[in-house]
Parts: sequence; C-alpha cells; structure tokens
Amino acid sequence: MDLKSTNNQQIYYQPKDVWVGDIMPYAQDSKFYIYHQRDKRIHGPITDPFGWSLATTTDFVHYDDYGEVLKRGSDQDWDQFAYAGSVFEANGKIHAFYTGFNKEFLKEGKTSQILLHATSKDFIHWTKSKNALKLEPQPGYDNRNWRDPSVIWDDTKKEYLLILGARKGQDKHKLTGRLVKYTSKDLENWQFEGDFWAPNLYTMFEMPQLFKMGDWWYLIYSEYSVKNKVFYRMSKSLNGPWLKPKDEAFDGRAYYAARTAFDGKRRVLFGWVPTKVGLNDMNNYEWGGTFVPQEIYQRADNTLGVRPVAEICAAFANKTAIASQQLQTTDTLEEKELIEDTGEHFYFHTKISFSKSVSDFSIRLYRNPATDESYEFRFNLDENYLTLDKNPCYRWYQMMNKGLNRPIDLKAGKEYDLKVIVDDNILTIYLNGTALNARVYHKFGHTLSVTVTNGTLRLEQIEFSNDYRK
Repeated sequence: MDLKSTNNQQIYYQPKDVWVGDIMPYAQDSKFYIYHQRDKRIHGPITDPFGWSLATTTDFVHYDDYGEVLKRGSDQDWDQFAYAGSVFEANGKIHAFYTGFNKEFLKEGKTSQILLHATSKDFIHWTKSKNALKLEPQPGYDNRNWRDPSVIWDDTKKEYLLILGARKGQDKHKLTGRLVKYTSKDLENWQFEGDFWAPNLYTMFEMPQLFKMGDWWYLIYSEYSVKNKVFYRMSKSLNGPWLKPKDEAFDGRAYYAARTAFDGKRRVLFGWVPTKVGLNDMNNYEWGGTFVPQEIYQRADNTLGVRPVAEICAAFANKTAIASQQLQTTDTLEEKELIEDTGEHFYFHTKISFSKSVSDFSIRLYRNPATDESYEFRFNLDENYLTLDKNPCYRWYQMMNKGLNRPIDLKAGKEYDLKVIVDDNILTIYLNGTALNARVYHKFGHTLSVTVTNGTLRLEQIEFSNDYRK
C-alpha cells in the first residue's frame, strides 16, 4: 500500500498528498483564514521543515488555497520549522506570533524553540520582524519545549496577554507542564510574568487559547501525557480559578491541537483527525491528518457543546427520507438494517428516543451483512459512555481504540438529535452536544444498521444522503 497518496477526503479539508498539522485560525466578516502546517511526510511525520500555509473559507465546503504564505527559514535559522502560534489584528496590521523550531539546534543541545513575530497587510504576504521578537525559554524552564503562543487583548488591564505551553525543568516524564505568560502594552516590549496556570496534571501543554463567551472566559489546550486530546477550563476572570467542567473535552483521542475562531456569528473549532501508523486500525496515531471543523456553542449551564458545521450538512443533496423505525426487545439485542449501500461519503440524521430499560443502542457503519463485521458507535447507557470499536471484536482486540470514548448523560423518553458524517476513513458522530471522531481503515461492507439492547429504541425523521456537492 502506498502510504504517501492515500487521502481520499471529499468533505473535510486535506490537500492531496499532504497532511494537515496544527491550525492557527482567524476570522472576520464571516470569512475564516486557516493558517496551518502541511506535512509532506517525505521521511515520515513531522520530519521535514514546513512554514504556514493558508486556506480560506466562508462555508467549510469551498476553500481557496494560497499555499505556503509564512515561509520557513533556512536550516540555520530559528524557524527552520514554523511551529504553531496565533494570528490577530492590532494597530492596523495583522500579526503572527509563532514558534521557531530548529532540529539541528536540538541535536546540538542549544535552545531549539523560541517565539518569533511577523506582520502582514493582506493576510497573504508576510514580513518577518527584522528585530525578531525572540522570547526565549526563561531560566528554570525546558529550553526544548516553549511553544504555541496565543495573544489576546486584556481590556481590564489595557494590555496584551500572551500565553504559551512550557515545562519546568528538563525531565519530560514529570508532570511539570504549565502555561506561562507575557504582557505588553505595545506588542514590542514584553514582560515575563511567570506561570499563568500550573495544575500539575500533564507533562506539557500545547495549543492554548483564551476566548470569552458571555460572562465566561474559556481556556482550551491540548496535552499528550494523559489522554492526548483537547480539553477546556472555564473562569469568570483571566486570573482564574480555572474550573473543570464534568465533561472537560470536545472530542475523543482522534481529534487534536484544536484552536477556535469567531467570525462574528459563530465560534468554530479547528482540529485535526490523525492518521494511524501503517494505515492500520491496530496501530497508534501519528502527528497530523485531516482538518475537521466543529461549531462550539454555550449551553444553559455555561459549559460548551459541539455540533457539526451547518453548511457541511446542507451540502448533502437529494436527502432520502426513511420511514420511522421502532426496535423492541426485552432481554436481547435487536438490529435493523436501514441503508443497504451507503457509499463512502455520506450523511445520516435522525431523532432518537429510548425506553427506560434500554442498556445500550448503537449505529453500525461499513457493515458487511455476510460476515457481520462493522465499526460501531455504541451508546452505553449503563456506564454513560459513547464508544467506537469494531464489532464483532474477535479475536479481541481488533482495533486500538484507546481514547475513542465520550461521556454521555441521556434520559429515557427524551428525544435527541443524532447526526453521522462519514468521509471515507473518517467517522464523525454528534448527539446532544457530544462529538466523537475516528479514523478507520477497513470497509467491511456498505450497510448501515441500528441496534438496541433490553428495551425500545425509536427513530423519527430519518434522512440519508451520499450526494455531497461542492
């Protein structure tokens, strides 16, 4: 199998023969500017230098591609690799604060990550600061891990606040990961202010961001030593305390390094679904993959939910209405095939409800009727978890699905909106503000079925389409 030319995405964004890395989104006037890294994987993931590429969109269906706009430096420059940062407007210019990384410096034991700065007038053409803003790792912090700056304006203190991921000391196994902060009045002169948040939870923080919705501040970040995914905290003040919601994540393991952008109407989450080593379900995840946008919304209790971008769902034409279904059983599993041939790029939508006795229900995708093999999103109501696994998982186990789970809190008798989007080897499901993405590598068949165990499951307003139109 050719591992260099296998992406067949038609719905989500991934240019041919490159893999999307960290995204630095910005938005204004209903237009999203998607600055991102493109990994060619010439010698494997994240081995060959890259800058920042740019794509723009207003609907996440159509994209304009500008290629690499913030160029990487030479092998002798700080920004041999242009690692992640952030983009914002201030003082009549567009600013990019980014991480310069040089792997040769790392080999030589030198400081290998440093914060740099560039400006633009049109979002496309960038000028790196001649007197480069070189915010170096401070004494006592790891000089190999000092990255992913994010800048906001603190209106209370009338100053800019920059936070970034760091680590105290040099031992990468210790839970000394933290966010540190700088402040500035003019974007040129910066004062190091020490730790912003040091919770003793992770070995490192990546891709932090602060934003406000209503009266609440939200801090989102990624980490790779506990669950390897995107989390958030919430506070009434930039000074904290940073409170942990009961469900602290936006997605599962197969969604990473997400940041958000607000276009004046909605806030969208920009993360990537990773590939797996050797394109094999049994293997671990790799760095980079496919960009999947998801809309964030604020619930009544001020926690954050996730839903699909409306234009992606609307781009599926000729939606077929399927008659309402009721599956009923007492002490067994009942299954109903709803679609005989889904194709490999499709949308499924329904309203579901279930009886009090139900222990679980599921959606089975890429199912082979002859062998009964499939991938299965299962809602386990006894344990309050949504999971993705191969079914049957024989001989156990057939899929490395660690982290492909989400907490759920569903009530019997209540109707819920369920959406599934499948883009070749990416499966995405949404229900009640909960999302779960997965990358899979076997298409056992092309039927879609639903199951219920120990009770009644009802599906209303069912619709399906595999006619995605750009």
